Amino acid sequence: MEGALTARDRVGVQDFVLLESFTSEASFIENLRKRFRESLIYTYIGSVLVSVNPYRELEIYSRQHMERYRGINFYEVSPHIYAVSDNSYRSMRSEGKDQCILISGESGAGKTEASKKILQYYAVTCPSSTRVESVRDRLLQSNPVLEAFGNAKTLRNDNSSRFGKYMDVQFDFRGAPVGGHILNYLLEKSRVVHQNHGERNFHIFYQVLEGGDNELLQRLGLERNAQSYQYLVKGHCAKVSSINDKNEWKTVHRALSVIDFSSSDIEELLSVVASVLHLGNLQCLADEDGNATVNGENQFRLLSRLLGVPGPTLKEALIHRKIIAKGEELISPLNVEQAAYARDALAKAIYGRTFSWLVNKINESLHHKDSTYSENYRPNIIGLLDIYGFEVFQNNSFEQFCINYCNEKLQQLFIELTLKSEQEEYESEGIAWEPVLYFNNKIICDLVEEKHKGVISILDEECLRPGDATDLTFLEKLEETVGSHPHFMTHKLADQKTRKTLGREEFRLLHYAGEVNYNVTGFLDKNNDLLFRNLKEAMCESGNRIVSQCFEPAGREDKKRPETAATQFKNSLAKLMEILMSKDPSYIRCIKPNDAKQAGRFDEVLIRHQVKYLGLMENLRVRRAGFAYRRRFEIFLQRYKTLCPQTWPNWKGQPGEGVATLVQHLGYKPEDYKLGRTKIFIRFPKTLFATEDAFQLRKNTIATTIQAEWRGYHQRQKYQKLRSSAITIQSWWRGEMGRQVATRRKNAAEKIRRFIKGFIHRQRPRCPDNEYFVDYVRCAFLMKLKRNLPKNVLDKSWPVPPPALSEASELLRELHMRNMVQIYCRRISAEWKQQLEQKVVASTLFKDKKDNYPQSVPKLFVNSRIMTNEINSKVLQIIESDSIKYAVAVTKYDRNGYRARPRQLLITPSSAFLVEEAKVKQTIDYTNLRGISVSSLSDGLFVLHVPCEDNRQKGDLVLRSDHVIETLTKLAIASDKVDSVNINQGSIKFTIKQGKEGIIDFTSGSELIISKAKNGHLSVVAPRLNSR
Repeated sequence: MEGALTARDRVGVQDFVLLESFTSEASFIENLRKRFRESLIYTYIGSVLVSVNPYRELEIYSRQHMERYRGINFYEVSPHIYAVSDNSYRSMRSEGKDQCILISGESGAGKTEASKKILQYYAVTCPSSTRVESVRDRLLQSNPVLEAFGNAKTLRNDNSSRFGKYMDVQFDFRGAPVGGHILNYLLEKSRVVHQNHGERNFHIFYQVLEGGDNELLQRLGLERNAQSYQYLVKGHCAKVSSINDKNEWKTVHRALSVIDFSSSDIEELLSVVASVLHLGNLQCLADEDGNATVNGENQFRLLSRLLGVPGPTLKEALIHRKIIAKGEELISPLNVEQAAYARDALAKAIYGRTFSWLVNKINESLHHKDSTYSENYRPNIIGLLDIYGFEVFQNNSFEQFCINYCNEKLQQLFIELTLKSEQEEYESEGIAWEPVLYFNNKIICDLVEEKHKGVISILDEECLRPGDATDLTFLEKLEETVGSHPHFMTHKLADQKTRKTLGREEFRLLHYAGEVNYNVTGFLDKNNDLLFRNLKEAMCESGNRIVSQCFEPAGREDKKRPETAATQFKNSLAKLMEILMSKDPSYIRCIKPNDAKQAGRFDEVLIRHQVKYLGLMENLRVRRAGFAYRRRFEIFLQRYKTLCPQTWPNWKGQPGEGVATLVQHLGYKPEDYKLGRTKIFIRFPKTLFATEDAFQLRKNTIATTIQAEWRGYHQRQKYQKLRSSAITIQSWWRGEMGRQVATRRKNAAEKIRRFIKGFIHRQRPRCPDNEYFVDYVRCAFLMKLKRNLPKNVLDKSWPVPPPALSEASELLRELHMRNMVQIYCRRISAEWKQQLEQKVVASTLFKDKKDNYPQSVPKLFVNSRIMTNEINSKVLQIIESDSIKYAVAVTKYDRNGYRARPRQLLITPSSAFLVEEAKVKQTIDYTNLRGISVSSLSDGLFVLHVPCEDNRQKGDLVLRSDHVIETLTKLAIASDKVDSVNINQGSIKFTIKQGKEGIIDFTSGSELIISKAKNGHLSVVAPRLNSR
């Protein structure tokens, strides 16, 4: 940090405590201006970081910048938000104590962006794992969801957070983020129903209308035009050039999925969003009696479906009020004004409670639930508080009152913790602590929160008392109760001059940052935040899971009046103070340079206003009450030791003694500094500046001396190193070469010895003496086998194995054959498969049984021996041509006389037909086919045996085919009579007619002769082709 002091005239000082005129607000702002002009947006006040929004992207947030600040001492590098983040992280890791970072500033000052940068820093630099990546994604993706539902475009900021947020990031023992928890404060629910001119409602409404697909909008009953909805037109600013609602919707939708929102969760959440828009379009009118009615049946149907509440129930609840008096329920009609209030109150309640539900849902997703840790294990925490800054508008209402009360509490906490930290540091260093005078704003906090006497108590009392309580009666009650308080003023209590700056409906509080006038109009309504009982009951009946959880029946049955908005905020703020007090704090104060959101523009009036309301001058005054600069002895001595001959180039003694010698040589006056136990404290910045300037002058001389000495030393070292290296390499190389030769010879002799010994004992079982030889032989056989494996199933060759591998060889041979068969089977086509199946059947029937079977093996079976166009059309009409499986020309021999007649045999799935030209001579149903007989010779005769139980039935068929093997195979398959094929030797008997048989005699000869023998038998002489 001290290195930047040389350029202080141009870029200012990095730490405001080094300002010479630290009490001057003009000097403070001028230092800010210098740094802002050079795009240096970060400056310290001690450990407090002041950040000025540049309104443009700066190249200072890359991964390289993160690594630059990682693990580095806070003051060793230039001011940056990463330095604060890393300092908190290292303090948590080293001290084991929880930390918190408090981010404050006006709307548009960059608070939300600052919290994002901190989370991104932890996401990149912390240890990583699969679960950590998931938690990081959820932590980062929770931001766009919360921004969509909790941020809006205001006059000062296009992405203004309209709620306060405190996020705990939980770290495990390794320092990895493993969970988180979010607390939200004071959502600006009034924005749902009303926006000032130039402002918008919450982002989510516009994102759904612009980015939602047509199907989604149709389900929600929405139009893409924001001008169609009363809750979106009051600010006259639906479109903003700097906001792309369509792209933002994609980001939000993706983020909802990352943080464990199911599709049904998203659908129900968007139904609630749509229902708020539809509520705003309900119009309240007066009937003849002056009572309110609500028109818009279409809106009621949509609301009934989206909220899961019956339409009549909702309509009744919007125009009537249920009152319980003396235990009795009374239903009172509402006038138009009351009905409009009820409608808007319901819209605000639904949205506000849904926002709380959303935060709880995100907390469930971020919850640290790791079974590897015990139940008593508590992770370390770094908290991020992104809270509204002090607000002063032309018209300040209830929201500004709560926000400024919050800032009073935070300022009180900051001053207490800062003074405590300073006092502890002084005491640890053994330096006397001098009490610091400062403005203690406890008197203002008590004015606001004191029991029975504070502004909040009076406001609650006025809200709860019976009778006609109004905002003006509340103001009168304030004047009666706290009118004498020095920090309170009203128009009635003020003098003539002050009354000109105070309205009759206003009261003034003198805050630590200045005076603020509050208009009491709306204070009671906003504090009550009431929702009529019957509207609550209607919402309790909702079929929408989110709405039913937000309006639980338990709350409806509780007769006790709920706490007011101010009391709830006070209680939650008290809990927040407890949380912050239990942690070591760091502070980031954000400043907005101009209202026009222009880069490079520095509005001095606006910045002076923020410096005042952020209490920065008070912070600086407290920090400078003692010593402006402090450093550890080692760091101070290391930097400035060149300025003293006794400490240069190296100090041999204790660092404290060295620093004492150095400052004595430099001529420091006793009142200018103090030496603590480990640090030097310098009272005035001018003393440090003089030392730094002397150091810069001394650097040139020192640099020249160091360069000369270093060059000589470097060259000598280089020569010695080269010489030593050359000798070492030569020696090593010679030794290495000799060792390699000896090793090769030794290995070669060992292998030869083992091989010979194994060969001698090769017939013995495997043992240490022969294992090398046996392994070699096995390996050689396997390599030979790899080169000579059979290439197809017909190749029966196989290398001869050594005796030791006979069994393994047979197993491998069988496995290889199976593999080739499997490959072959996978490659064959359906037609070829059918051909093989038929050949298998033929082999089963005729192999080694029929003389002419071997001649049929190499010949493929055809699908049919007669084409369809060769069969008479009349026959085709009778038997249906597409059912013919096989057709072949055959010769039929008459039963009487054995006369040969040409015929066609047609085989179908159910029958076989014997055809003569256009006539079907005989039909053989497969169920009546008793068997098939054929001889063992090479003739083509076969007999089809059919039943012949009376004279009307024809007898067996005697046929001959030139393709007898093919014909009988196809017939046997089609008729499923494979087991009924008989192969006879010598003769075949067949039935001519009932009671009469014929005989066919078969003999071997030189040629085929078929004739009728003298004995009346059919004589067949067939040549023998094969000897069996």
